Amino acid sequence: MHMADALLSPAVGGTMWAVSATTIIYCSRKLRTEMDTGKAPLMGVLGAFLFAAQMINFTIPATGSSGHLGGGLLLAVLLGPAAAFITIASVLVVQALFFADGGLLALGCNIFNLGFFPAFLAYPFIYKPLVGNAPSKARIAVAAMVAAIVGLQLGAFAVVLETVASGISSLPFATFISLMQPIHLAIGVVEGLVTGAVVSFVYQARPEIIRSVQEARPLGATPLRNVLAAFLALALLIGGLVSWFASEKPDGLEWAIAKVTGTEELAGPQQGVHAKLAALQEAVAFLPEYTFKKSAQQPENETETESSLGTSVAGIVGGLLTLAIAFLSGIFLRKQSRVV
Repeated sequence: MHMADALLSPAVGGTMWAVSATTIIYCSRKLRTEMDTGKAPLMGVLGAFLFAAQMINFTIPATGSSGHLGGGLLLAVLLGPAAAFITIASVLVVQALFFADGGLLALGCNIFNLGFFPAFLAYPFIYKPLVGNAPSKARIAVAAMVAAIVGLQLGAFAVVLETVASGISSLPFATFISLMQPIHLAIGVVEGLVTGAVVSFVYQARPEIIRSVQEARPLGATPLRNVLAAFLALALLIGGLVSWFASEKPDGLEWAIAKVTGTEELAGPQQGVHAKLAALQEAVAFLPEYTFKKSAQQPENETETESSLGTSVAGIVGGLLTLAIAFLSGIFLRKQSRVV
């Protein structure tokens, strides 16, 4: 559900940049009162895990489409809404800047669509009431499924609204939404299953993490070494190896666009803001589309070995970059809380 710049006008893209930036400022201020020694490293390893997990596109049977984990709900359950939003913003910034995944103009939309709805709506108003004060595997599974589906449905709906409001594509509202919502319903089911499984694992290993988020209190002296090591190992394994087997089918957004227009990618304006941001992204992204950057002298076709190696490098480097940004964000906010 990563939007490309071609879908957005500068007005809509700029507005959503401002909305997401304002939300990040709000989350940062809120975290100054919540941040403790345990949350910063947890933000880092969960950010790395989510970066790697989003590289794995899974096929949606009988559709010709694929999907990937959004992760906003998972982060909200394990970190709380404010830390989750900061962490998913870190993931999306790394993807857009260094891997050309999602447009720079669209970055504000992508952060808001993938972060706000699961963290600030689906988690507090659906997941928490369904789980209640006595979590169990069954309750976690049901709550994760329902909340993940609702969060993705809202995010998909926002994509349609932002695209139509921009008015630079030929995607009609009724047709676009009739394709986006069902395909993201299917993706939401898989997201719910994965979220439920991961949350259940953490609840069994360290229930204090879940309880601290639900009760809005610091982690305190909760031992996190094993949980941190497990998520870091998963991030490196998924990004470095499992990513080789990701589905090559178009994701839900690309699939919906193709059904309407006949092509998975729309050509945006070739001048103005769009052209400048495209040039900036091309210059900054050192592993575009999660593979090695090609020079003008190199042939376009690459061997299977080169492709797999590029994917592995992208998965590991991207995960470590995300870990560093999310972790340092947490450390900075923790130091700020001491000053305040």
